[in-house]
Amino acid sequence: MQIQDTEQRLAARLAELRLQRGWSLDELSIATGISRASLSRIERSETSPTAALLNRLCVAYGLTMSRLLSEVEEGVDLLLTRDQQPVWQDETSGFHRRNVSPPATHFRCELVEGKLRPGARIDYDAPPLHGMEQHIWLREGELTVSMDSQQWTMKAGDSLRFHLTGKSSFAAHLTEGARYLLVVCKP
Repeated sequence: MQIQDTEQRLAARLAELRLQRGWSLDELSIATGISRASLSRIERSETSPTAALLNRLCVAYGLTMSRLLSEVEEGVDLLLTRDQQPVWQDETSGFHRRNVSPPATHFRCELVEGKLRPGARIDYDAPPLHGMEQHIWLREGELTVSMDSQQWTMKAGDSLRFHLTGKSSFAAHLTEGARYLLVVCKP
């Protein structure tokens, strides 16, 4: 699947969500802390949002990132081959996200493959849905996951589960990076 097509559909969906709520760019800017100019460029597909900015938008719209990204993907097949699995990239933070699960509205859990380049870090201001259950299995490298005052450093083969309740971050090892599977379960 072409990354450019995904970016254009994401931009269109973000604009659609704002209009469905009857919000102006100024109102969305106040709600998210993202500048009006940046929101405009994102909605026109002139720039791709970083993972942190996309999370802020998801919080405002009450969607998980997985849900938002699955909404911009085509098809409703139960089987999704690797070539069909949509990939979204945040080059700024060094985050590559593959939606492994086929898009579906009637399932609570989604499987995501995450890859962070060496030294990459993503900071999320808030969970898109408070109390969202997550399970992480680190396949390669080293990953430090922080949530509020808690912090876990994972090595290949380690697993972690938690309910997302506050600020969080994912930081990859400085030389090894991190590759992991993430199960996201909506409350």
